[in-house]
Amino acid sequence: MKKNQLIFLSILFFTIHQISYAQEFSKRVSDFIVIQDSILVIKNVTVIDGTGGPIKYNQDILLRNNEISAVGNTGEIFLPENVKTIDATGKTVIPGLIMLHEHLFYGKPFDGHYQGRHMTNTFPQMYLAGGVTTMRTAGSLEANADLNIKNIIDQGGMVGPTMDVSTPHVERLGFIPQLQSLYGDESIENWLDYWFDKGITSVKVYNNITKEDLSQIIKISHARNIKVTGHLCSITYREAAEFGIDNLEHSFMASTDFVADKPENKCVYGEPSLAELDDNDPKLIELMQFLINKDVTLTYTPTVFEPFTNREVVIGGGSVALAPYLLEQMQTFYNQQINTKRDSLNLISFKKEMKRILKFHSLGGKVTVGTDPTGTGKTLAGYANQRLIELLIETGFSIEEAIKLATLNGAEYLGIETKTGTIEVGKEADLVLLNGDLSKDVSNIRNMELVFKNGVGFDSKKIFDSVKGKVGLY
Repeated sequence: MKKNQLIFLSILFFTIHQISYAQEFSKRVSDFIVIQDSILVIKNVTVIDGTGGPIKYNQDILLRNNEISAVGNTGEIFLPENVKTIDATGKTVIPGLIMLHEHLFYGKPFDGHYQGRHMTNTFPQMYLAGGVTTMRTAGSLEANADLNIKNIIDQGGMVGPTMDVSTPHVERLGFIPQLQSLYGDESIENWLDYWFDKGITSVKVYNNITKEDLSQIIKISHARNIKVTGHLCSITYREAAEFGIDNLEHSFMASTDFVADKPENKCVYGEPSLAELDDNDPKLIELMQFLINKDVTLTYTPTVFEPFTNREVVIGGGSVALAPYLLEQMQTFYNQQINTKRDSLNLISFKKEMKRILKFHSLGGKVTVGTDPTGTGKTLAGYANQRLIELLIETGFSIEEAIKLATLNGAEYLGIETKTGTIEVGKEADLVLLNGDLSKDVSNIRNMELVFKNGVGFDSKKIFDSVKGKVGLY
């Protein structure tokens, strides 16, 4: 009798565990789900695990509920009866991408001005289709909308990644009318507390801000255990690091540290000083070491700076996603830019920055990555995230390093590395299954088949197909 009771209790516990794990999804989400089995094995797959360690071939990965239960050589791990099997021969698994400079708006330049159009419906889906299982919005145009999207996704009502939502871009009056500005003696503490109390978990400061502002922002944010990142201009990287900033956006591309006689608290154009800077200039190396000593992370965003000549009109193959009228505009702009002196100069800056980020990384600097879908309109959610992996290889990183930058490094910055970011036993099943061997051809990053978020497998192609021709409208 006792034995039967124990069996009954075991079955009951397993059933309750299953019920507590199973998440309910709306139809708009479930239409894209192809795997929701509690026990699944991905067999005979190539694994790039996100740790930066060697690639492992002929591996089996056992997923149980929402966790990675076992990883090992094919045929050597114990498999429960009736386990669902995916034969992944010739395919690759990587951790879900963790991207730290993303937005839910699309940049639409017009007549010398800039407008960001919120892509409430398309961008969250496209991020997940592009392999992004966790993202930070590094600055919001519509922070309330971003928070609502995050919560709806978490509740199973929308397709999208887990989101770390940032404040609106914090600055004094700048050149983009949609950005919320600090005015006069407005209380920075009240402004920040308003967003923190709503659920914001990161702070983004922008071009036009004073050192006094930044000092207050960092102090107030850190008191709430919230990190601060910045796309700076009026403040140098050294000044920001001295105040204790956690993260600097666009690696060194936004630095004004090398502008001669830079006015205090004034935004100036820093690109000419960077273009003239030698890769091994002692002042540059000293700044890198200073940032490392201050534990400042740099977010590298090569996608938004990629030149035009001999490259795609919309990077990562994203042309199919743009609304037709925007694609026509983008093609016209592309035709105006290719083979121009300006684009040649952009290529020089682009390549120099690749050398700078490699040097910073080699010195021990912390590097994360993101796409920043703004700029001229050629950088789209999802497609750009796949393109980013290709650009990391072009930069000079190995495929193992590239995947680590795009997964574990982001997880460590967000403080979630014990839950996700690598393919290791006990971590959440955030994985991407690719068709092809990524170790032999990085362009296979565009061949995503399944994106597992917390153990649920989504059809990447089906999601991308559902938004074709819609970006810019929704």
